[in-house]
Amino acid sequence: MPGRFDATLSLTIFNVNIASAIFDCSAPDLDSCPDESLPEFAFIGRSNVGKSSLLNMLAGQEGLARVSPTPGFTKLINMFTINKTWRLVDLPGYGYAHLAKKHSAKFNKAVARYLKHRPNLCCVFALIDSGLEPQAMDVEFIEWLAANSVPFVLVFTKTDKISVTDVQANIAAFKERIAAWFVQPPTSFTCSAELGQGRQELLGVIDESLTAIQAEADAAMQGAGPEPAREMSARERHKKRPDLARPW
Repeated sequence: MPGRFDATLSLTIFNVNIASAIFDCSAPDLDSCPDESLPEFAFIGRSNVGKSSLLNMLAGQEGLARVSPTPGFTKLINMFTINKTWRLVDLPGYGYAHLAKKHSAKFNKAVARYLKHRPNLCCVFALIDSGLEPQAMDVEFIEWLAANSVPFVLVFTKTDKISVTDVQANIAAFKERIAAWFVQPPTSFTCSAELGQGRQELLGVIDESLTAIQAEADAAMQGAGPEPAREMSARERHKKRPDLARPW
């Protein structure tokens, strides 16, 4: 399928090992986000799901994302450039605004626009608290992602807080709640920011996507022949995302 990124990405070497993580910007809406030249990986979940701690663990920088005792502290789309080649996106927790549609989730409208219309968004990491039984808001959000064809994986957080048996029971119950919307179950991971568990697996998802983008760009470059690669228009970059291991 057609690529999303400029063929000049074939000159970029991706590396899942995070050598640098630099704050880029805080955007109030989609129009305020930076250019679409870099692949983006977004993290989102309900308030108090442990998102900031997880992001800091992934980046290996304790102060990258601010950890607040106040639920729902993140209100803007926070972007960090990783290794100068891709972006980690810290999204506000859903639950602040209701989208009055059949398959809607209660979350910020700016976030909804970002998830639906950001052409360089590769994958959403949907964070679910493994210590809780299935929450209606989480279930609604996953339904919304599926209905809007947003590529995502499930990440069950805080696995160190309760027993392994309870974690497994809560995860199984959640998967059962969402099973009807998928031919195959969504890919899922477990993690503990406190123990550092799950870091390599989540970074592996990012690495796999970046590798696929690199191969796609290389193939486009080879198909271009002797002519120099032209810059893709904004309209071309906004084409429907290719199928990158979507679970539906």
